[in-house]
Amino acid sequence: MSGNTFGKLFRLTTFGESHGIALGAIVDGCPPNILLSENDIQIELDKRKPGQSKFVTQRKEDDQIQILSGIFEGKTTGTPIGLIVKNKDQKSKDYSNIKDKFRPGHADITYQEKYGIRDYRGGGRSSARETVMRVAGGAIAKKVLKGLGINTQAGVVQIGDIETDNLNLNDCSKNVFNFADNSKTKTIEKFFQKLTKDQDSIGAKILIQVRGLPSGVGSPVFSKLDAEIAKAVMSVNAVKAVEVGEGVKVAFMRGSQNRDLIKKDGYQTNNSGGILGGISNGDLINVYASLKPTSSISQPTKTLNSSNKEVELAIKGRHDPCVGIRAVPILEAMVSICLLDQILIDKGQCFNVERKP
Repeated sequence: MSGNTFGKLFRLTTFGESHGIALGAIVDGCPPNILLSENDIQIELDKRKPGQSKFVTQRKEDDQIQILSGIFEGKTTGTPIGLIVKNKDQKSKDYSNIKDKFRPGHADITYQEKYGIRDYRGGGRSSARETVMRVAGGAIAKKVLKGLGINTQAGVVQIGDIETDNLNLNDCSKNVFNFADNSKTKTIEKFFQKLTKDQDSIGAKILIQVRGLPSGVGSPVFSKLDAEIAKAVMSVNAVKAVEVGEGVKVAFMRGSQNRDLIKKDGYQTNNSGGILGGISNGDLINVYASLKPTSSISQPTKTLNSSNKEVELAIKGRHDPCVGIRAVPILEAMVSICLLDQILIDKGQCFNVERKP
């Protein structure tokens, strides 16, 4: 198992490195006769591409998608969909000074220990550049889910100690921070100015919401829907924690507070985040992902080199001060891929089960 494929029936396999020629993907198991164009995918890719504001990495990539296969007369054929995005703005010389040094907080040392070789140019396969094809595959999943009345939407709800007061995921498209509370934009901008001065970075928390998912999706015992979603979310670079519903807050709650009472018109509360016993209950699904601060900062530090000696390290290059800002479409994509895969699995087993609308 190489770990480059996600999903069982709707499967995404990706390839490519940060400073390689291109990034590519094969999407297999997509239902046929779905209207799909390169523009459908490009809309999602444009949400994550670098260089869109002064608060993200200034690497300039068009991330122009090209569909190689699996589409005929504007529709999916049910055969593998081949996708490719060419890299254009590689500056590999920025990484020549770390060729023999391991960056703290990065996968440099673990890739070296696992494979005995590593691509030091921007982290190679471990770079967040790899997520381009996740978003591309997620765009296809989103298109299928939209036809089923299912919508996945995400937004940043916390950057450092700045949190939303008036949560509104629609605000995310109105500011450069993808923040779900437009009233906090000025505060965040001032904070980022200080980050730049301090040559530092910051972590973030992102909320992923799913509307319209019917009840009954998910499987006991090892393939619980929340377990599968957690795997999808945790596979994204820099994600260090996942919460479903009230998440870690349940440790402080009593059973009388936490249980969601059932009434004729639905659930009275949604502490479970729309999932009970690993199966969707038809309510709004709420998933939170916490991302660590960017490890590549310009503050000088000490580290080890390939000869196991302590050396000085000063990291150059173009890096995000907060990876959470551009992680929003990536997390939407991974949750969408996971949901479509789980829906197809459910249909395969329970095609003859009648459920409430």
